[in-house]
Amino acid sequence: MKFNIRGENLEVTGSIREYVEKKISKLERYFDTTPISDVHVNLSVYNDEQRIEVTIPMTNLLLRGEVQHVDLYAAIDLVVDKLERQIRKYKTKVNRKTRQDGAAKHVFADLEKQAANVAVEEESSDIEIVRTKRFNLKPMDSEEAVLQMDMLGHAFYVFTNDATGDTNVVYRRKDGRYGLIEPNA
Repeated sequence: MKFNIRGENLEVTGSIREYVEKKISKLERYFDTTPISDVHVNLSVYNDEQRIEVTIPMTNLLLRGEVQHVDLYAAIDLVVDKLERQIRKYKTKVNRKTRQDGAAKHVFADLEKQAANVAVEEESSDIEIVRTKRFNLKPMDSEEAVLQMDMLGHAFYVFTNDATGDTNVVYRRKDGRYGLIEPNA
């Protein structure tokens, strides 16, 4: 793995860099071959809170974890634990079918970041669509879609229902349970 470590309001010292690389490299034990991907790590400090965000884009999977803590080293440990849970969940619960490249999960990470930026910019009354994305939806059942959504940490996930062929959306409700949106027949 190649590491891209950035610091906001924080100088990334050699010891911090070494600790991050050592901890995240332990994730390699979950794979048959070492993933060939760039590991993006953003470290930041705001109001005495340390925040670490780790993104590991791989061919068929996007691992992402974000943790805030008063201690930077504890935050690094917690984010590695979070990524380990995602990998274990992916390996044990999601079926082993061949996954297609460019799945929707990669697109939604970008969409959520853009949505946060758009919400700030929507102070004017004009509705302006600033970006359009197109992608192929992977056929799956609603249970697998919920697992993919949870693994990515998103609030919704769009997929093609493998039983009906319709486009469906699963989402996390405020009460912690899940909802399914499907078109009328």
